[in-house]
This record gives sequence, structure tokens and C-alpha cells, in this order.
Amino acid sequence: MASRANTIARAEAYFDQGSFQEDLARLVAIETESQNPDQSPELYRYLTEEMKPLLEGMGFTTSLFDNTDDRGGPLLFAERIEDPSFETILTYGHGDVIRAQTEQWREGLHPFRLVEEGERLYGRGTADNKCQHLINLKALSCLLEERGSLGFNVKVIIETSEETGSVGLSECFRAHSDKLKADVLIASDGPRLQPDWPTMFMGSRGGVNFDLNVNLRDGANHSGNWGGLLADPAMILSHAIASICDVKGQIQIEEWRPDSLTPKIREALKDLPIGDGGPEISANWGEEGLSAPERAFGWNSFAVLAMKSGVPEAPVNAISGHASAHCQLRYVVGTDSDDILPALRRHLDKHGFSMVEIVPADRVFFQATRLDPDHPWVDFVRDSLTETSGKNPHVLPNLAGSLPNDSFTDILGLPTIWVPHSYGGCSQHAPNEHILKSVSRDALRLMAGLFWDISERR
Repeated sequence: MASRANTIARAEAYFDQGSFQEDLARLVAIETESQNPDQSPELYRYLTEEMKPLLEGMGFTTSLFDNTDDRGGPLLFAERIEDPSFETILTYGHGDVIRAQTEQWREGLHPFRLVEEGERLYGRGTADNKCQHLINLKALSCLLEERGSLGFNVKVIIETSEETGSVGLSECFRAHSDKLKADVLIASDGPRLQPDWPTMFMGSRGGVNFDLNVNLRDGANHSGNWGGLLADPAMILSHAIASICDVKGQIQIEEWRPDSLTPKIREALKDLPIGDGGPEISANWGEEGLSAPERAFGWNSFAVLAMKSGVPEAPVNAISGHASAHCQLRYVVGTDSDDILPALRRHLDKHGFSMVEIVPADRVFFQATRLDPDHPWVDFVRDSLTETSGKNPHVLPNLAGSLPNDSFTDILGLPTIWVPHSYGGCSQHAPNEHILKSVSRDALRLMAGLFWDISERR
């Protein structure tokens, strides 16, 4: 007789017998760098040679969509409708990865070859996001094998442009909103707070990237002949940036300080662990009076991602004519996203930095989203994960990073539940990206149990 325990046992066997690593190795080997236009054929190959056969083998019908935005890659839509009266789950993944950075990986590793070393599986896309949607689709497959049916309807979107801001995704959702109707999004991305403990989150911080430029003159001028006479663009830019945050990293622009860290959200974030498996958290950095989880999940953060004046690789005794910095604001619900850059303009002008130019980044970025931690779907998923793991999951109102969650909430009107299958030390977006085998096996168990529980909801 079909059972929850047997469904989970099938997921365990899929991992223990080596099939999970075999499948993941094939996915990692496809060089789906969406930031590299030359790899566009690989984006199509990922969908047509791997995702399409996998889903059709599970009884899904599939449709491939070309992106309506020239900057974006293709999307795959799949559905298995067992009964129109059943609940419909929408799930999502992205097959694209960031640039390989091949030369920066340590000896013995390669971004497009799955390498096993002890507890770790290395390769580009292991943490972000090939492994994560593979786990969810295979957990569905285990349920199908056990029951012969799902007992609910499933729709799947696999995109290939997430690492370039999910360009074209919102347009696709608007054009096909009827086709994408569902009751809830259940998907996976991002890290757990602790490797051995399940995490769930219901939204993400938004993000805005922009350049700050100071262009004072053409070319550079001898620092001995002109030092003390010519304004230094690097100094001006440094002071402008320093006016945005104080010496402790506290945001000084009032419009960038959110109003949404309510007692309810603070209670949800209370006592959550943070930073496990990652770098040591800096002491006395960030908004004063907030805990580390409140700073990461309940507040905004400003960062300078890159900065340049002159030629750092080969400096000369000359005052540069220009300086630039690529910056980012990660922001939570409660921040007026339309006023982020106008507020920055007003702030810089007020402090005497009218010569600093603000240039919005070309790439699309995501809006901030958050689902009420008391939503019924949150309770349901939490209870399921608890039953399988024996642990109360860490529940976050939103991820600290950014995802295209706004397309699901704002366009499709869905409650969104994310169950991440990676961990904080996975080197996501960096050389030596990897996952932990223990987390992957545990995630297969959790998702198999969750899908079984959804099948029993009627």
C-alpha cells in the first residue's frame, strides 16, 4: 500500500544508489552561462535535452517559449493536470548559472564537471540552482512512482535568465497568466540558515544596482605639478559614498530606512541563527539596535561592489580625471522602490555632491516581497517539514538575497513558499561552488514528504 514512509524511502534510494549524482553531473556539464551571450545554445540545450525529457517522462506536457526580451534566454513551461478540481502547485527553477570564472577555481576542480570530495559536490549550478530544482522534480517523481498519480496538479516554469535579472519573465507571466494559474508557489533557491536544519522563506529582499561616477576632466595630470590644485575625483566620490552610510555602515538616507520592521516581523526573526558556514560576522557593523537576523532579513543594506580610479593594476603619479563605483541597495518591503534613486539624488545634492552622476544598471532587478508568516500555506509546509525532519524549520519572512518572487506575487497573485536546499558556505556566485551531500539527501526526503502531504489534503 502506498505510504508517506515509502515515498520518502524512494527519495533516499534515489540518492543512496548514486542516481542523484549521475543526474546532477549531466546538468552541471551543460555550460549555461546566461551572462555570456555566446552560450545561448547551451540554455536551449539544458531545456530540450534535460528538463523536457525529465518532465515528459513524468507525464507532463511541455512548451518551450523564446524570450520576448533579446537579453534573455528561453523558458520551459510544463504541466500535469490530473483533475481541474484538484489544487494546483506551481514550482520554479532556473537552469542558468553565473560566469564560470574557470581560472579562479582551485586545482582539481572545474566549473562544468561535477567533482566529489568527501561531503562536497563541486560544480557551477550545484548550489544555484540546478541541484535545487532537480531535487524537487525528483521528489515529485518518487511520489508518482509510489502512488501512480500525484493527487494534485503541478505546473513548472524553468527559466534561463535569472542570473541576468530574469529578463522577460514578468512579460511571459503577463502574457500567459491564465495558463499559469495555481494555488501556491512552492520552489527552492538560496541557502538554509544551518546546513542540518530545514529553512523556509516567503519572499525576498529587492535590489537596485547603480553606478556613481565623477568625471572632472579628460585624462590624468602629474600629481607633483598639479597636486593640491586639481580636485581629485576619487576623493570626491569617497566622501559622497561616506555620506550615504556612516562609519558603521548605518544608512543615512531617510527614504532608504524601511518602516516595515514591525513587532510581528521582529518576533518571527527572534533567535534565528545566521552566518553558519560563512565568514565571521563583523562586530559593530550595520544598523544599531538590531540583531543580526533583523539586519539581514528585516532591514536595508548598502554595498559598494566595485570601485575604480586610475589604473589600480599599474598606478602612476598622476591625478585621474574620473572615478566610479558600482553600488547596490538591497531593500525590504516598506521601501518605496520608485524613490530609491531619486532619494539618492536629493541626498547627494543636499550634501554638495551635485557633480556625482547616478547611472542605473542595465540589468533588471527584483522587487521586495514578503508573505505573512501566519498564512495557512506557511503553517502547512512548516508542519510537513517538521514531521519529516523532527525539527521545527527556521521560518523567514523573506530571504536576504533577491529572487524573481515579485513575478509570482504581483502578477500571478500567489502565496509563495521557498524551501532552500543549499547552505551559507556553498560559494554561490564564486569559484568552487558546491553543495553538501547530506543537505541534498535531506532535501529529497523533505520534499518527498511535503508532496505526499499535499496529495493527502483533499
